[in-house]
Formats: sequence, structure tokens, C-alpha cells
Amino acid sequence: MVIRDIDTSPFWLKIDGKWVHVDESVMRAHPGGSAITTYRNKEATTVFQTFHGGSITASKWLAKLKEESKDNQPDIKDTEEVLKGDETINMGTFDISAEKAEEIAKAFDKLRLDLRKEGYFQSDKLWYLRKVIEPIGMICLAVYLQLVHQQYIMAALLMGLAWQQLGWYMHECCHQQVFKTPYYNDLLSYFTGNLLQGFSSAAWKEQHNIHHAATNVLGRDGDLDLLPFWATVVQDLKVCDNWVLRMLPYQHIYWTVMLPLLRLSWLSGSISFVVGMPANYYDVYRRKAAYEQPLLALHWMLVTYQLYLLPDYTTRITFFFVSQLLGGWLIAHVVTYNHYSTVKFPCECPSPLPRHPSIADNARILSNYPCLQIYTTRNMQPSPAIDWLWGGLNYQIEHHLFPTMPRHSLSKVMPRVKEFCKEHDIPYLVDDYFTGWRLGVEQFANVARVAERKVKSIF
Repeated sequence: MVIRDIDTSPFWLKIDGKWVHVDESVMRAHPGGSAITTYRNKEATTVFQTFHGGSITASKWLAKLKEESKDNQPDIKDTEEVLKGDETINMGTFDISAEKAEEIAKAFDKLRLDLRKEGYFQSDKLWYLRKVIEPIGMICLAVYLQLVHQQYIMAALLMGLAWQQLGWYMHECCHQQVFKTPYYNDLLSYFTGNLLQGFSSAAWKEQHNIHHAATNVLGRDGDLDLLPFWATVVQDLKVCDNWVLRMLPYQHIYWTVMLPLLRLSWLSGSISFVVGMPANYYDVYRRKAAYEQPLLALHWMLVTYQLYLLPDYTTRITFFFVSQLLGGWLIAHVVTYNHYSTVKFPCECPSPLPRHPSIADNARILSNYPCLQIYTTRNMQPSPAIDWLWGGLNYQIEHHLFPTMPRHSLSKVMPRVKEFCKEHDIPYLVDDYFTGWRLGVEQFANVARVAERKVKSIF
């Protein structure tokens, strides 16, 4: 859970063909935190409709901003960034014409509206009730095995699996999938996130909403910021200390081994974020501190008490690490599959003429929401078992295109998305697990080779 430092200076967003000014008061009041800064001085119509479609509150905000900005329209040009040599490694290309890009964007808007009219954004409350009972049942069974049968390893394994499944459930609450009202989704995310598994709902939103808005975009998507342990692109090597640079030539080797530590990383990130919530820049996080802080503290009191009930320190340490590391691996092998195996895009737009064929016209792709999501996302081949274990994130393309769509609808709209991609000649990436894992490791290996050359030239 990497939360980036955010530029809080005023900026503009282009929505429905009009620029609206976003000043400090708007940023502080934004319910989604820093996600609003992701499209700083760029076209944001589709991403606004994707995240806020049907929201009366968001529509009122937008109308007010349009009215305030109507007589002061800026002339904003895309800045230029030219990638050379090794800097093009792992980077994608977006070379379609502006006319074709606009055609795709309009077709996607129609598809999204059609799916909404057909009811695919309506959640099945009984389905979600069953999905929250499942992990709670696992926790109860784990406690029973621990206290009655002294089956400590089995109990720890069940706790790890329950935490993974609760992670998917909190993820859906934070995406506003379960209820139409954000308030009830937030309450459920505090229960399944802060209380039951120790993940902060607010910290997750602060990082994850930006990831969705600018997937695999350097300087925007915090999921790409893995230093000092990994460099996802060659540009990361420019800011490495010597000890980090010496380690990175081996990053593709220890990548998989380190995946179980993800849960511990997210737990520490949650604690750090929640402790600082009362002084956070954004109003929404300061208000929610009253909910998040006591529930997260209660989670750790329950974890401590569960460990206290074990017979000795060796068993307590074993139980803690077996449960936490299994939970970490079960989450990590999913969330690292979908995007690290796909291309990345730079933060700004390179000059279109002339240009190197491998330079990405990112300003255009960032303004084309469907293309950005599809180019940077890989699906896992579905099956009933994978659908359950992966929490529907094997349909990651569909989820990124429609983040507020309930999990149980994703498999149903997959054929429509495939048809959309075929019709507009957009690559639809879907593979088995080991293919996607291998492609992700290859991307780290690509940067590792450059790091090795740099180490030899310096030392």
C-alpha cells in the first residue's frame, strides 16, 4: 500500500468540453481524497462519469464548478517528455489517431450506459450477505479449532484465508458496489476492513482510487512505486542509492519469494495512515478518523488476545507468521498478476512528430479511459474455483472499466467487453496464471539487466 506525496496546488480539469478550476477548498472537500488530482490539467470526462455516474452530489459539484469557471477558460497544452534508449523498456505505445480514440471513447460511454440500463450495476444483497458470512464463518471455525482441538496450524491457515476473502469484500465496499449509498458502504468497509482484518478503508481508498484512475502511469499510480526493493521501470534507477542499485540486479529472483510479506506491509501502512488521519489534508479523512482509529485498535486487541490464548511463545510466533504470511501470499499472487505484467506509460505527452515508434503518447491515452485500462490490465482465465479464490479480480479488465459494478456481474459482461475490444481492435489480455506471472517477472528482469550494467559502470 504505497501512498504518494500529492501536489496540492490548484489545477484544471476538462469535463464535458469545459475546463473547471479545482482550488484548495475543492481538493480538501473532495470525498475521494487525492484521486481528484490524478487528471491534473487533462481531459477527465469519461473517468468522471465512470467513478461518479448516477451521483447527484457529484453532479451538483460539477455544475457549480462549471458555473464558476465559465468566463475563465484556460488554454492548456500538453507538455512534452521524450523517452530515449533504455527508458522505453517496459513502456507501452498508443499510436492510434485522435479520431479513432474519440470513436472508442464514445463507444465505451454507450456500452457503460447500456450495461447500467440492463441492471448490471445493481447489487444482489443476498449474494453479498453470503460473501460476508463465508469469511466470518472461517474465523469462527479457526477459533474453534484453536480453543477446542488445539489445531493451531489449521486455525492459522483458516485465518489467512479469511483475511484474504475479507480483503476482496472490503475492496467492493470501497468501490461502492454493495449499496447505493456511500455511507453504508463505508460502514461495511470499516467492519470488514479495519475491524476484522486490520486494513484501513481510508488508506485503501487514498491509494487505490488513484491506481484505478491512472493505472500503470508513472508518477501517478502508487502501485508502481516499489523502491527500494524493486524498480518497475528504468527511470526508477535515477533516484536509487548505491546500496539499492547493488540489490536491484537480482530483483526478479527475489520478487516471488517476497510476495507473502505484502499483508504485513499493508498492515503497517494502514496503522501509519490511520494514526495521521486527524491531521490529514483532506476533510473526509479527518472526519472518518473517529470511526477508523478505534476499530483498527480493536482489531489489534483481538489479534493480541487470540495469540495470548495460545499455550506458549513459540506457538504464538508460529501462529502469527503462518496466518499473516499465508494471507499475504493469497492477496499478493492476485494483485501482482494483473498489472505488473503489462506495459506502463510516462506521465506526460511526448511530441507527436517526429517521435520514436516506442514512445507512448500518454497524454492521449490518459484522456482515453477505456484504452488506458485495457492496455494496462491482464485477466486471469476464469473458473468457478478461481472466481471464488480471486474475489472476481480475475475479471480485472471488466473491473477496471466498471469499478462500481458488483463482482457477481463481471463474468456476465465479459463477453460484451471482449466484443467491444474486437470491434475497435484493442488487445484483450487473458492468460493462465503462470503465463502472467512469467511476464511480470520478465518485466522486472528487463530493468534488472539495466541495473546490472549501471552497477558495473559505477563500481
